[in-house]
Amino acid sequence: MHNLISRTAARRHAILACALICAAVSTARADGPPLAAQKPVTENFFGTQVSDPYRWMEDAKSPEFQTFMKQQSDWTRHVLDQIPGRDALEKRIVALDNTATQIRDMQFAGKTYFYLKSKPGAKNYALVMRVGESGKEHVLVDPETLSAKGADNTATHLSIDYFQPSWDGHLVAYALSAGGSEQSTLHVMTTATGKDLPDLIDRTNFGNVSWSEDGKSFFYNRLVKLADGQADTDKYKNSIVYQHVLGQDPDIDKPVLGTGLNPDVKTFDTDIPSVSVTPGSKYLLGILSNGVQNEVTAYIAPLDSVDGANTPWVKVVDPSDEVTALVLKGEQLYLLSHKDASRFKVLRISAAAPDMNHAELVVPEGRAVIKNIGVAADALYIQDLDGGIGQMRRLPFGGGTIEDVKLPVDGALDGLFTDPRALGPLFSLEGWVVSRAWYRFDPKRGVARNTGILPRSTVNASAYTSEEVKVVSADGTQVPLSLVHQKRAKFDGSHPTLLEAYGAYGITLDPFFGPGYFALLEKGGVIATCHVRGGGEYGEDWHKGGQKLNKQNSISDLIACAEYMVKQGWTRSTKLAIDGGSAGGIVMGGALTQRPDLFRVVIDEVGVSNALRSEFTENGPPNIPEFGSVTTPDGFKALQAMDATQHVKAGVAYPAVLLTTGINDPRVPSYESAKMAARLQVATSSGYPILLRVDYDAGHGIGSTKAQRDHLLADKLSFMFWQFAMPGFQTAVSH
Repeated sequence: MHNLISRTAARRHAILACALICAAVSTARADGPPLAAQKPVTENFFGTQVSDPYRWMEDAKSPEFQTFMKQQSDWTRHVLDQIPGRDALEKRIVALDNTATQIRDMQFAGKTYFYLKSKPGAKNYALVMRVGESGKEHVLVDPETLSAKGADNTATHLSIDYFQPSWDGHLVAYALSAGGSEQSTLHVMTTATGKDLPDLIDRTNFGNVSWSEDGKSFFYNRLVKLADGQADTDKYKNSIVYQHVLGQDPDIDKPVLGTGLNPDVKTFDTDIPSVSVTPGSKYLLGILSNGVQNEVTAYIAPLDSVDGANTPWVKVVDPSDEVTALVLKGEQLYLLSHKDASRFKVLRISAAAPDMNHAELVVPEGRAVIKNIGVAADALYIQDLDGGIGQMRRLPFGGGTIEDVKLPVDGALDGLFTDPRALGPLFSLEGWVVSRAWYRFDPKRGVARNTGILPRSTVNASAYTSEEVKVVSADGTQVPLSLVHQKRAKFDGSHPTLLEAYGAYGITLDPFFGPGYFALLEKGGVIATCHVRGGGEYGEDWHKGGQKLNKQNSISDLIACAEYMVKQGWTRSTKLAIDGGSAGGIVMGGALTQRPDLFRVVIDEVGVSNALRSEFTENGPPNIPEFGSVTTPDGFKALQAMDATQHVKAGVAYPAVLLTTGINDPRVPSYESAKMAARLQVATSSGYPILLRVDYDAGHGIGSTKAQRDHLLADKLSFMFWQFAMPGFQTAVSH
């Protein structure tokens, strides 16, 4: 966003913005849908006046808002469908996407593997199992054979949100939701027959299912049932972990962990509790995650003492210990912490008598960031990230020193799964130009073996390469930039470029192999990823460096990477697009309003554009730890700086903008994108299109089908090519 300014200056800015931008009222126009009606609402925050001309849009059920969204959607579809090369481009994207089977969330139970699979030609992911790496696959749940009714009584697709097999693999719990809403309903299936049990539990968005070792029950999180008229912001508050006994009515399940159950357990209403069972340990872990905050509060109790609300929980850590993960190995508890260790360290304490004051340091902080830890039968496995490359180490149990695990691919290490009864971890590896494969490490041979369960993509990537560079940001910080391009690319400024960024929650943008994106590379394009502060590429300091009052660093980092791309001759401003989504929308909005001259296209996907209002959405309270609250001076200052709708100025020549939203989005409500589109449409002087793309069978994108993702990518790339004046994509509609 704009640099932070004084309260007096902010007030003048708000008043001026309202005078210039809010002057227009709902008017018809020939080159697009009517401009949105403006009904300014003004608020005072610590002496600063803030005006919101589109507050009325927050009533998503109102006919006025629904009409606005439908008009925007119809116009956007009309414009995009007129681009001459769009349909052919989508066919190419689909063909590329169908060169690769996609498998994610793989885990094993004994000799049985479970995973979500989307085969070539499939529209969505199915839940699949196989006994052994070379065993025959069995499809357990295929959402393509299922359908549901949406809010308007029209058919909508179903997606699998998550799944968890029992420890012996005889049962599997899985969650379905409709239309990308992530409003999960939990089911239980017998894997031998493929038949569902009668057990059906709704409001399980954050199920975090953990089975008992005997497979007769499981622990799970359930959201409260909102009463009529209860605020949407209460939706994710005061959720409870229950113990469900198979065959029992879920409404009489015993509560085990959560608000108001046990006086020895202090909770906040935004805590998301979970409980986990670990085979071979007689202890139960209870975790309280305060919204999106990475640091947790953790409790422990003997398994044989579980007694509903009377379970004798003992506190292990609270957020001041800066622990982000805990794993059990029998009587030992391993903890991942960044306290006095920005790149993380691993500690060990007794499960029987947990005392952080006497924690043993078993893996000290090093150059690489420790991302995750897992317990197998033979060792503690440590997942590292070093300069964007995933690495692994192991610390053998029963003595021995920590040792490196040799990996066959330099790229992203993901999906680390361990079972304390089994040797070695399961994980995936992929690179920018190397498709994903799933590996199992054999500690006896010291080899990471490709399971062969996921065949390589048949996309010919031999003509392309990737490289990692460092870019100096505004304050002198060196920011990593990943580049993917043709091997023979010249520095002549000719390359259509897509520059991506995110920068929140400590999440890293790891290398990934996206077959559909080769449709851009084939046209001489460059795919660039700027690893802005706010992510976790260099540990917790990097995360905090782009958080709250430091959010400007995330925006400055992206601007620096864009300037580097132009200066080095990779591209020019007229062929440069930036793309970010969700919390990455803050970075997109900031770059757009601060440097509109630097980009030809901005793509803002389900983006946070109205940060000042985010905490008043159903998903707002859990996100306060990451972004702050308007109820405090510093929180307001940070959120005002992040709020792109507050920094749009009338008469500025903004680049072409494509905003996207899913009408069922439970994370970022559609009105945020709608407000941003309305602001830009009345303010811009460039004549370039400001489009709002609305998907009425989608949410935040997490539950979208492969067909929906391909369709969106075709829209994004064709919009770019049109605006870049590339041959074959030009239309009579004004740029």
